[in-house]
Amino acid sequence: MQSNGPSPFQRLWTLALGTLRPPPGRARIALAFAYGAVCHALFAAAVLAMIAVMFFGMSISLGTLPAPWSYAANALLLLQFPLVHSLLLTRRGRRKLSRLAPSPHGRTLATTTYAIVASVQLLLLFVLWTPSGTIWWRAEGAAFAVLCAAYTASWVLLIKASYDAGAEVQSGALGWMSLAQDKKPEFPDMPTGGLFRYIRQPIYVAFALTTWTVPVWTPDQLAVAATLTAYCLLAPILKERRFADRYGDRFAAYKARVPYALPLPLPWTRTDDTDRTQQPSDL
Repeated sequence: MQSNGPSPFQRLWTLALGTLRPPPGRARIALAFAYGAVCHALFAAAVLAMIAVMFFGMSISLGTLPAPWSYAANALLLLQFPLVHSLLLTRRGRRKLSRLAPSPHGRTLATTTYAIVASVQLLLLFVLWTPSGTIWWRAEGAAFAVLCAAYTASWVLLIKASYDAGAEVQSGALGWMSLAQDKKPEFPDMPTGGLFRYIRQPIYVAFALTTWTVPVWTPDQLAVAATLTAYCLLAPILKERRFADRYGDRFAAYKARVPYALPLPLPWTRTDDTDRTQQPSDL
């Protein structure tokens, strides 16, 4: 499945270059760059927190609540991410999202605002988690090396899948960079190249893999891995319903060719190159 449009790198590069010479409008430009700085700082902090805290099986964090309050707090921290994350992708949620930025730039900044909210959610989950203090298993020797390699590979896959889907959307850059250039955000087509040639949901699959390849296992890590994996398997179903409603037969053709989460050949998979156009991406 080859794309006829610009590559993910070309899209991001062109978008970034446009911010170097934006149209006049000091207030608009200042707002755009302020949102960009906050977004990417929080995004980096959230990713680093997730990598570090899960590496130790959720056994090291800043939460200090005593039991049983810690159980309730951890449950709320764990559930708030999938619930709010999914809510903001609904039609009503997107309307609310557009109201979180100063008018009249809410819709333009929607992807940036979404990335900010998601980053804050992840920071809350992984920084404020109260560890149980129980460690079931800690990898050593060869097992430690293998799991470290697997953990690294899972994160590399997540980065690659996000790049294939459109780094400007996944990182939140599309919103603030578009605002800086005083133009409407141009969403990339639905990806069918890269990892999306093998499964339809590589971002969700890679995200789930990061939770299962850690070298330290605790009850905390099991709770996080099970909950986030369930989210990663179920949430895309809702996303694909939106795609089916929006793109009809085009999405149906892609869905018939490419498996959902496991890169296994489907008995009805077509081997010809027809109908391989890309489709617009969701937020």
